[in-house]
Amino acid sequence: MKAVILAAGEGKRCRPLTLTRSKVMLAVGNKPILEHVINALVRNGIKDIIMVVGYKKERIMDYFEDGIDFGVSIEYIEQKAQIGTAHAILQARAKISPEDERFIVVNGDNIIRPEVISDLIKGAEGDATILACKKDNVNDYGVIVAKGKNVKEIIEKPRTIISHLINTGIYLFRQEIFDLIESTPISTTGEYAITDTLQIMIDSGMRVTMSMTSSEWLDAVYSWNLLKANTIVLGEMQNDLNNAKLEDGVTIKGNVSIGRNSTIRAGSYIVGPVAIGDNCDIGPNVVILPSTSIGNNVSIASFSHVKNSIIMSDVRISTHSNISSSVLGNNVSTGPNFITEEDDDLLIQIEGELHTAGKIGTIIGDDTEIGGNVLVRAGNMISVNCRINSGKTISDDILANSLVI
Repeated sequence: MKAVILAAGEGKRCRPLTLTRSKVMLAVGNKPILEHVINALVRNGIKDIIMVVGYKKERIMDYFEDGIDFGVSIEYIEQKAQIGTAHAILQARAKISPEDERFIVVNGDNIIRPEVISDLIKGAEGDATILACKKDNVNDYGVIVAKGKNVKEIIEKPRTIISHLINTGIYLFRQEIFDLIESTPISTTGEYAITDTLQIMIDSGMRVTMSMTSSEWLDAVYSWNLLKANTIVLGEMQNDLNNAKLEDGVTIKGNVSIGRNSTIRAGSYIVGPVAIGDNCDIGPNVVILPSTSIGNNVSIASFSHVKNSIIMSDVRISTHSNISSSVLGNNVSTGPNFITEEDDDLLIQIEGELHTAGKIGTIIGDDTEIGGNVLVRAGNMISVNCRINSGKTISDDILANSLVI
């Protein structure tokens, strides 16, 4: 069986991190979200992958190449205009041969366990199957109205509670879906939506069913959702200190993974789950607390404190810094005494709408340089390629390419 992975979109609600990469390439547990998706497919014996790419496609293709290093074979197709999921699926038509009776469609920006794919396959019936799961908060999802296993309607982002069954965006289709997509009209939002295609199937008497999963399915809708996903992924990690260079006086508790050529210097204290990548230099006397992932080529200087955060690759954190519940993009550097406040249930504006975030410090985009003695108030975001002078307090969002003096 083949899988079509939809990886063409940007993920605007995860800006500023997606200004320089697509959402599928955001790191969770020191791996791109898309790599977690591929691993789940491989664990189910699905190794022929058609990847629909678009926004920042080169970054995806350079990382995964032909897929051989990840145990799969990948063919790439470009969706030149991101005009909906149905249109994206249609791009794969030429790669689905007559011998492929059924194929899977999965979003590349959702973190899934292998059991999610097996639940879809085991429960598949009818002309098309939707993977469903239950959620308390359904405001950001398509909600499924069903009678038994038969889907009757899919309602996008309902204003009232109609059902707690949501559409995960993972499907099992037959080849007939392509003809149906071609007859699907454009929606009022200017896109060709696969849910509209499915509704056409239902209204014409075709059988669209749902398969339930209780396994972990995580959609990082907003950038702060990455922190929850990171916590879950790290919680499944095994202890691995085989490649670590530990100086005297280092204390490590819980499951901690440390990559090749990384050094943890004297007096440092690490409590897992924590993942540290390759070629890192940590300490001396650095504290790293649970649910923290640190990418490759990162340096964290003495007496700094990091907890519940994602530090991407090529980051340099200077002495006496305190970072919590934050995401730092690639190639960020900070001066000494850099501090991120954190708070719960803040209202954050994304694309003109207010959303309630969980516990959050800050989100910092790639290629940003921050001076010493800088404090970032909780919930404020710093975009890409910014320069912030020493001694500043950041109480508002900082736009891309800004200079704060």
